[in-house]
Amino acid sequence: MRGANLIKLFKLLELLSKPGGTTLKTISENLNIDRRSVYRWIDIVEELGFPVYDDKLPLEKKKRWKLEETYLNKYKAMQSPVMNMTLSEVISLYLLKGEEKIYKGTGIERTINSAFKKMETLVPANMLMQFNKIKTLFITSSKFAKDYSGKEEIIDSLTDAMLKQKTCYVKYHSFYDDKIKNFKIDPLHFFENKGGLYIFVNVTRFKEIRTLAVERIEELKITDASFKYPKEFNPEERLNAAFDIVYGDPIQVKIWFSADQARYIRERKWAHDQKITKKRDGSIILELKTSGWDDVKRWVLSYGFEAKVLKPTKLRKEIITDLEASRKIYK
Repeated sequence: MRGANLIKLFKLLELLSKPGGTTLKTISENLNIDRRSVYRWIDIVEELGFPVYDDKLPLEKKKRWKLEETYLNKYKAMQSPVMNMTLSEVISLYLLKGEEKIYKGTGIERTINSAFKKMETLVPANMLMQFNKIKTLFITSSKFAKDYSGKEEIIDSLTDAMLKQKTCYVKYHSFYDDKIKNFKIDPLHFFENKGGLYIFVNVTRFKEIRTLAVERIEELKITDASFKYPKEFNPEERLNAAFDIVYGDPIQVKIWFSADQARYIRERKWAHDQKITKKRDGSIILELKTSGWDDVKRWVLSYGFEAKVLKPTKLRKEIITDLEASRKIYK
């Protein structure tokens, strides 16, 4: 079930949960589907185990569709003043639970599991089965995910330092030159990328924002010194500005993609500032402004003969050199 269909499911459950239920017309308008599709969606909800029935109120001509009152009463009974969530919100949490694999083996994973165990004590058994059935519609992969077991204290300390805005001393393994480096940082934000956990930090010595990989932090010590959050730093803008996670001078790139690859390229947004031009033969030209020279180069090379850099000339020449070197090692 894709994201758009999941939204339809949530909307339908909310409509069916209303005190007076809902009509076929209301479902059709809210889900933007025809009458026949409405019946199909009601069948899907029933297949997932939700007790749906149709009823006709006095003085009304049209049928109304509802979730059984006893079922809704059980759901309402589990709600507390602290956890006054809608049915869709609870289901959403169960879906998100499948994304905790990045924290496997850490204290964060144990905390997530502990929180859900507490919530599950409030959820009637039949509802819990339905929530878990919906969760199986999405499968998350731990492929390429990094291992953070043994980094629990460092992750907890970073979280604490971020919340209290405290400067830290770190011992960091730099892969660039394969050296252990010691320096001070102001930790700002965690973010995830391709199964890895990273942090934005303000490096005190250089007064610039850098990205550190959490698994490469070998030691961390929180100091008594407080820091002020850099006013002009916008983490969302920083993430959108780079092609991957390497940030540098902006580059304007123009790339040709074959007709076979064009459909896949058009499916995604590769940069905040991009333009796609379709050619008569079905191929396309992708123009984008981004940063991360080597990341862009590796990406283009991954498409082999079905991608070609048109601009900048320097990047084009580097790729030609790399391809010639690759050809030599296969001789």
